[in-house]
Amino acid sequence: MTDQIHGNDIPLAHRTLDVGGVRLHVVEAGNGPLVILLHGFPDFWYTWRGQIGALVRAGFHVVAPDMRGYNLSDKPAGVASYRVPALVEDVAGLVRALGEERASVVGHDWGAAVAWSFAMARPEMLERLCVLNGPHPARMFRGLLKPRQLVKSWYMFFFQLPAIPEAVGRMNDYAPMLATLRKEPLRPDAFTEQDLALYREALAQPGALTSMINYYRAAMRAGPLRSPRRIDAPVLVLWGDRDQHLLPELADPGADLVPNALVKHFADATHWLHREHPERVSELLIEFLRR
Repeated sequence: MTDQIHGNDIPLAHRTLDVGGVRLHVVEAGNGPLVILLHGFPDFWYTWRGQIGALVRAGFHVVAPDMRGYNLSDKPAGVASYRVPALVEDVAGLVRALGEERASVVGHDWGAAVAWSFAMARPEMLERLCVLNGPHPARMFRGLLKPRQLVKSWYMFFFQLPAIPEAVGRMNDYAPMLATLRKEPLRPDAFTEQDLALYREALAQPGALTSMINYYRAAMRAGPLRSPRRIDAPVLVLWGDRDQHLLPELADPGADLVPNALVKHFADATHWLHREHPERVSELLIEFLRR
């Protein structure tokens, strides 16, 4: 992939970093305090193209990895390779590989789940945390007890089946996977045809689809989070209230678990708020990270 597809004037460096037995492809730009951007499903680093340039211009060192299993990063075999502790250690290893001791972490969807868990497991490495439409893990499992959320999360249970989700996902050149990106955002140009071609290319990487689905398989086998650790770092939650997959009330992580959280709702956004409102999301991120 070349820089002309990035949609901004910031030169981006692509490289591969060993984060502790797993090699992650990352996109990197800028100088200053380290900010790591973690994508969700069925995404890759490119989802942050609307935020990378703004953060770099604001004076941050921005690193957006393909998380393990996605796009150009390593795809270790087996469901156990995608348990949350391994994903958390990828982030810790990335901070170390970049020669830093601490970082602010921004995550969307599955990236948010990993970011929450990183904040609990590695508080000494966290400056600030921002999550976009990704509930605190303890809230997510409680949410699944509600029939309305259970219906919204039907795909999590479908993904537990062997082989069938992969077969369905590959149909018609990954049309079922791309349909999510085509149909869900309220902004019609949130994902352009050029974007979707890049997503199709990422999905077609050998082993990628199974690895991506294994995140869900590993999470369901692990069960609910037990004794979550309190997060004392500053936290910003940005939430699109018209999310097709998550109830709006899941945005609040709870003062008992996250006493320094600020929650901002987007009434006119879906699960893809950073693609629907890239400028506003970037502004809020910069304001929060500069405090």
